[in-house]
Amino acid sequence: MADNTQVVSALAAVLTDLTASEIAEKLEAPKSSELGDVAFPTFTLAKVLRQAPQQIAANIVAEIDQTGFEKVVATGPYVNFFLDKVATSRETLQTILTLKADYGNNTDGQGANVTIDMSSPNIAKPMSMGHLRSTVIGNALANITAKNGYQPIKINHLGDWGTQFGKLIYAYKTWGSEDEVKADPIATLLRYYVEFHEKAKADDSLNDEGRAWFKKLEDGDEEALALWAWFREESLKEFTEIYDRLDISFDSFNGEAFYNDKMDKVVDLLTEKDLLVTSQGAQIVDLSEINPNLTPAMIKRTDGATLYMTRDLAAAVYRKETYDFAKSLYVVGGEQREHFVQMKAVLSLMGFAWADDVEHISFGLITFNGKKMSTRKGDVVLLKDVLNDAHDLALQQIQEKNPTLENKAEVAEQVGAGAVVFHDLMNDRTNNFDFNLEEVVRFEGDTGPYVQYTNARAKSILRKASASVSLDAVTLDDPLTWDIITTLNSFPATVQRAWQQREASIIAKYALTLSRAFNKYYANSKILTADEQLQARLALVDAVTIVLTESLRLLGVKAPEEM
Repeated sequence: MADNTQVVSALAAVLTDLTASEIAEKLEAPKSSELGDVAFPTFTLAKVLRQAPQQIAANIVAEIDQTGFEKVVATGPYVNFFLDKVATSRETLQTILTLKADYGNNTDGQGANVTIDMSSPNIAKPMSMGHLRSTVIGNALANITAKNGYQPIKINHLGDWGTQFGKLIYAYKTWGSEDEVKADPIATLLRYYVEFHEKAKADDSLNDEGRAWFKKLEDGDEEALALWAWFREESLKEFTEIYDRLDISFDSFNGEAFYNDKMDKVVDLLTEKDLLVTSQGAQIVDLSEINPNLTPAMIKRTDGATLYMTRDLAAAVYRKETYDFAKSLYVVGGEQREHFVQMKAVLSLMGFAWADDVEHISFGLITFNGKKMSTRKGDVVLLKDVLNDAHDLALQQIQEKNPTLENKAEVAEQVGAGAVVFHDLMNDRTNNFDFNLEEVVRFEGDTGPYVQYTNARAKSILRKASASVSLDAVTLDDPLTWDIITTLNSFPATVQRAWQQREASIIAKYALTLSRAFNKYYANSKILTADEQLQARLALVDAVTIVLTESLRLLGVKAPEEM
């Protein structure tokens, strides 16, 4: 295929001191298509060859074999390659129409397991917009992981253990009501939790009561365990409704409680390696020898209760033993950075070489109309409410644009949920961003509905066409077509880059770029004109729908046939 492989081969024949991979790493996309399709900068060769970059570029062009290219020219310090448009178009479309959804797949991962710790809401609390990022970033990364030849294992490490449950049990026992909880489980439990923290501000002894109930829970107290199990069951019912709407599934729901009987093993290992020391009654691991700026990792409190660190270490060891992962990803907010640095440091001290395979996939904060959300303070925006509102806004626009559409409610659900997911993933994951629902669900601009609508429009063209799609007569070479072809051609490399950078926004931005290129083509071309190029144009439209649908799938967004 006339892609970068051809460019690398042509350059390698001239630049014999560079390897093919070294040449490939230097290749760039020119700032404008008028400058070519692939550029090779010569700046780094200037010192070695003791020549000006412009002269090096001119010399390369004089020596290079231009067979198979439209032309190769020197533009200042760059060697610019213009690909053969007709051949590249034919080969690109042939590949996409043959492979269909498998276009862009690679075998880089060779089937190795990648565990992805994601979503992880706390039981007895509703899923809020604060849970959206971990959930949808984790799901998209799982899809991208699989596309790159790995086997993703999605783990919902439920927050189903810890002092907060002691506080909640105390609150329920002290001022709660069984009838209230049964009538509206999650909203009621959230109210108890918020009320506990409000009262604890004035009376710190409540925190001691909460810790005491959690210790009972850890020690297997029958009443405490029964209440905990009830809270967990009710929470999972509500979580499942949200996950079903987002079309997200998991391979494991093993939460913090699952590791209760696995923490002793970690403590024993730390003791054997003489890593556990007592400090002010607590048991810690001193990390100063790894990094003098790291605070100690606390393994047990003064009362003997375990902490997040203890359970996360147990989980990491269990996952390695169970799944033998090549990578272990933790999709958790950036504010937890130090926790994961500590965890990896402890694992390294324990002698686990695979500690380097543990990665914290951090992400920025999401604010809602400019405000940060907090469960403790009760300032929480429920994800269920946002999905409902997104559905209603999508339905309103569908009724205006396509009033005769039969399955409006189903499409509105796909568009509304897709809009929320796409907006999150469109942003670089480490960035903070504000969420405004009306902007998110618009059918125009940089939105999920815009990509979905573009795809539906392309599918509509194919339905209207009476001619079959064939590649026999593909001689497309006009500028608008070429923009689409080069974008389609870059999809496999985009998939690889999204995995390498652990960045789903690369796929979202790609989908927007392809959508813009197609809409520009659609606005300036009579696609269904019955001439000798009709089949070629239909092949192009078909390829666009294949790649847009797959791009949306990787993000966890549906692609409606009609909108």
